[in-house]
Amino acid sequence: MTHTEASMDALQQAGDELADATVAALFARGEVGKFNTLMRYVSTAGAPLPDGLPDVAREYLQATSAPPTWVDWDEMERARLFFIDNNVHISTALSFAAMPACYVVPRVARLLSATHGLNYPSKRMAETGQFTVYLMQPGAFEADSRFIPAAQKVRLLHASIRHHLRRENRWDTDVLGTPICQEDMIGGQMFFSLLVLDSLHRLGIHMSTQGAEAYFYAWRVVGAMLGVDQDAVPKTLDDARRFLDLYMIRHMGPSEEGAHLTRQLIDLYEEVAPGTFFDPIVSALIRYLVGDTCADWLEVPRTAWDTVVKAVPHLLGVLETIEDRSPLGAWALDRLGHLTTVLELSSLTRGRVMHYAIPEQLKKDYGVPGAVPRTRRWTPPAATVSG
Repeated sequence: MTHTEASMDALQQAGDELADATVAALFARGEVGKFNTLMRYVSTAGAPLPDGLPDVAREYLQATSAPPTWVDWDEMERARLFFIDNNVHISTALSFAAMPACYVVPRVARLLSATHGLNYPSKRMAETGQFTVYLMQPGAFEADSRFIPAAQKVRLLHASIRHHLRRENRWDTDVLGTPICQEDMIGGQMFFSLLVLDSLHRLGIHMSTQGAEAYFYAWRVVGAMLGVDQDAVPKTLDDARRFLDLYMIRHMGPSEEGAHLTRQLIDLYEEVAPGTFFDPIVSALIRYLVGDTCADWLEVPRTAWDTVVKAVPHLLGVLETIEDRSPLGAWALDRLGHLTTVLELSSLTRGRVMHYAIPEQLKKDYGVPGAVPRTRRWTPPAATVSG
């Protein structure tokens, strides 16, 4: 599909018909509390649905209990291996590029502000990290996995936010479109897939074309399970570049909410990192990955580390050389990457499993494989709009 201003305008008005209807029925019948209570006991795929679950919720859960029929499982396994091989780098890109990029879209930053997301950056980061780890574990779509129930609940969470903002007249749909609209859901999918790959490339990470395409494909599957319109979503990295360029030109810019949320995020990262000596590298890395223009819009402070951080690709290149030449080195670095990701997630969740629930009001281990053969190095699709 070739996206135009008109097609993007249409996506800006569209929500998620199935999830929206389910949430509306639960609220109309006063069954949200019962649903949330019972769903806390449904955390793995294939588990029997509890007695007493509202009929409309049971129908939704049954309709969304399996991945799309078009999934290429060989490609999903390649995506999993790519994640294992690059888990620390992917976590870095998600944390220091994809998340701040969301805040460069004033409409998205305003939505997070309206839902009090500004006050709980650690919860949002923990939910995103946990969701990604669930996705990239072996058997993510099989019985006893946690990914499918998480996706089902996140989809309803998005629908509930749309429901509340409309009902409480806290969102100007004429100006801003539907909250968490299809345009923003696809944009978010591009942030967590293409923008992450762009960031890995900027960090100097050696990725094969096959690995990059597989990682992008996995997020297409995620998007389908979160209610993204599959007729509108980009199917290739080239199409993704065209969509993301158009989306960002349409919407990116400075906002008070975006700057506030970024400050909260920087504070969170500095709190998680031990000591204070490396605190300035947080701002420096965000600025390096999102670029000076976006960083200035987000009021990311300039630091003495802004120049130092440019040496990161060289350091990572040395580590990659060790990994490529030494099986023991590859194993040690992969284990270190796994432990770093687990520790980072644990610090954000405080050791707890994050539960996704429908808000009644808006208030406050995977295996390590052998070395993955590297083929032709991936090069990001060129920008479609000249600077």
